[in-house]
Amino acid sequence: MRLPALLLGFLAATAALGAATRPPNIGIFLADDLGWGDLGVQGHPVIKTPNLDAFAKQGARLTQCYAASAVCSPSRSAILTGRTPYRNGVFTWIPEGRDVHLRTSELALPRLLRERGYATCHVGKWHLNSHFNQPTQPQPGDHGYDWWLATQNNAAPSHENPANFVRNGRPVGPVKGYSAPFIVDEAVTWLREHRDPAKPFLLSVWTHEPHYPIKSDPAFKALYPDLSDDIQREHHANVTQLDHAFGRLMRALDELKLNGETLVFFTSDNGPEGDGIRTPGRGSTGGLRGRKRSVYEGGIRVPGLVRWPGRINPGTVSDEAVIGSDIFVTALRAAGAPVPVDRVIDGGDLLPSLTGRPVERARPLYWRCVIAPEPLKTAMRIGDWKILADEGLTKFELYNLGRDRAEKTELSKQEPAKLAEMTAALRKLNAEIEAEGPDWWRTYNQGGNGKAKGKKAKASAN
Repeated sequence: MRLPALLLGFLAATAALGAATRPPNIGIFLADDLGWGDLGVQGHPVIKTPNLDAFAKQGARLTQCYAASAVCSPSRSAILTGRTPYRNGVFTWIPEGRDVHLRTSELALPRLLRERGYATCHVGKWHLNSHFNQPTQPQPGDHGYDWWLATQNNAAPSHENPANFVRNGRPVGPVKGYSAPFIVDEAVTWLREHRDPAKPFLLSVWTHEPHYPIKSDPAFKALYPDLSDDIQREHHANVTQLDHAFGRLMRALDELKLNGETLVFFTSDNGPEGDGIRTPGRGSTGGLRGRKRSVYEGGIRVPGLVRWPGRINPGTVSDEAVIGSDIFVTALRAAGAPVPVDRVIDGGDLLPSLTGRPVERARPLYWRCVIAPEPLKTAMRIGDWKILADEGLTKFELYNLGRDRAEKTELSKQEPAKLAEMTAALRKLNAEIEAEGPDWWRTYNQGGNGKAKGKKAKASAN
């Protein structure tokens, strides 16, 4: 009896070691046009988001979390590549019929993780090509997703009964129900029925909510009986609809006993639409200046929540500045996968920030939005200092976000030495980025028929 007992003990210890060293599952839940102040946990006085509020308490809240752009497609490209959007080519939102797309010469996160043995799935908005579900440009599967259910851009005709989803290359047809619950149901079905349980997984869930045109389940609208403005009620209900779908996914992870071994990120692709008062788009920036399409804080600072049981202490709050491209590096490091060294990676590992240490990054945080409503379309942050500039880098504004997160006090005249320092750094970084990426941005208004530039970024058509 002695040998079998020893053998059983050895096998048990080996199994425990294997479980302990297995890389984590990774989930990336991305909202669309969700403002920095749109969650209860972010201070919104009306919108009900019980599931995300609870999730924040289970992990960490990142109070200075940024999207990599003030519009949708570039932010998504940075999450998947770790690279600033002007560097990876997806520099602005992608309408149909343009050349702009996420090229396969970029090393996307699902591709890199699949090479490390991960099962991969994407559900929801894609918006990283203009020739959607056509062989002329890469589709989600070409970037490493084993299973995908997606739309090119928005759910159409709205979040209610969308008819433009494609699953693994085949049109789905009209869907009964609402977008966020529908894509989460697809994610849960994949988790239960289609993934290989022997493999860790990457699951991207990118909702359309609360991007306009908004449509919300009457059950969620009924939660706001005191709102007389139906546009406001529809928006707030839409955020609650998103929150409900998120909660459904978290419960599924719990039911499948996957919570403890899954690193989950939640964030948004940019700030809220509209003026927040009269026009469609009633999202909140939490008092920050600017909104979607603006490189002021309200257009780029977004909710950021992350949970990894056993690795991130519940109730953590971090004030360290982090950005969407950090998700790429953080996910690879968590998975034990190497970060690419054959190209510039702008993101850093954000996990140290959750223990009070700075994120190590080789380059400053950088944003550029050609369709910004203000003359200032470029921004860069180093420490608490942020500089904004026009397209020609000839006009500047300077702010200290540590003292003035609402960007009310412009400091270029009071701080000439700091302005000169930040201007020189911005010009250097901007020139480096433009030299590497394809120049689609130069010809975007004529159809985007630019060409690749730079040794490392010579574009393939795909």
